Amino acid sequence: MTLKNNISLKPFNTFGVDVNASKFVSIDSLQNLKDILNTNPLDLLILGGGSNMLLTKDVEALVLQINLKGISVISSFKNSVHVEVAAGENWHELVCWCLNKDFGGLENLSLIPGNVGTAPIQNIGAYGVELKDSFVSCKAIHIHTQELRTFTKEECNFGYRNSIFKQELKGQYIITSVVFELSKYDHSLKTNYGAIEAELQNSAIETPTIQDVSKTVISIRNSKLPDPKIIGNSGSFFKNPVISYSKFEVLQNQFPQIQHYKISENAVKIPAGWLIDTAGFKGKTFGDFGVHAKQALVLVNYGGASGKDILNLSQQIQKAIKFIFDIDLETEVNIL
Repeated sequence: MTLKNNISLKPFNTFGVDVNASKFVSIDSLQNLKDILNTNPLDLLILGGGSNMLLTKDVEALVLQINLKGISVISSFKNSVHVEVAAGENWHELVCWCLNKDFGGLENLSLIPGNVGTAPIQNIGAYGVELKDSFVSCKAIHIHTQELRTFTKEECNFGYRNSIFKQELKGQYIITSVVFELSKYDHSLKTNYGAIEAELQNSAIETPTIQDVSKTVISIRNSKLPDPKIIGNSGSFFKNPVISYSKFEVLQNQFPQIQHYKISENAVKIPAGWLIDTAGFKGKTFGDFGVHAKQALVLVNYGGASGKDILNLSQQIQKAIKFIFDIDLETEVNIL
């Protein structure tokens, strides 16, 4: 464990924003984490895969890169296993590990950027599946007391891109490992969301495996989402807003083609990408940054943009969506 001073965070955030950290340390053991926390640093920035953040200024806080590694089966049952995964493991590499073992449950979450430790914070999800669907528990260390605590699924209070770690306990804990329950046989496939079913039919796959579902999700994501290694981005920048059914009916009269998903008798989810596209932002560029041409939900850095540039663009989009649709768009990305 080596403390580094005045280091660029450009390699450590998927937006590729070049800001400096005054102090930086990579943590590869639980003891190292306890030792650094025991020095009572006044200000911390916890860094996982750097995939769900927008850095808008230099960081004066001590940056902790959580690099804890390890994946292991800790319990095996008739038709399922419990797998414990250290926080520093790459999310997609975990999905690939599960597929190689023929463990089902995470295949729809293929190719989501980031690390395992930050995944529960926002309850990552895609194509009809959320992290909470396979989540059993997580271990987390209290920043000030260094107490290691286990959180059950119920205690995490998961919601849409939300958890207790974004609400009541924000900034108080660092997740060190996560336990998932995954199926061994008779996998329950979720193929009726988005383009998965159509893509499987186009490939003439009638009885798909979890590997088929993963390949399909990867194909869909690659067809419309930019690779952050090539074009800086953080995936979905905004949450899909949920509005009342009565408000939806008013909007449907104004916009008959409005895309929507009814989630209850009284609530409708509107794809944020459709709103942004309809507002005219899809594919627009503003110098070194803009809105991706294939997916309006993704803001991109083409190489030289600052975090403030992208933040200003996001605020322009929010104002336009509010003006046109009277809908408040919430950011999914953490803005720092």
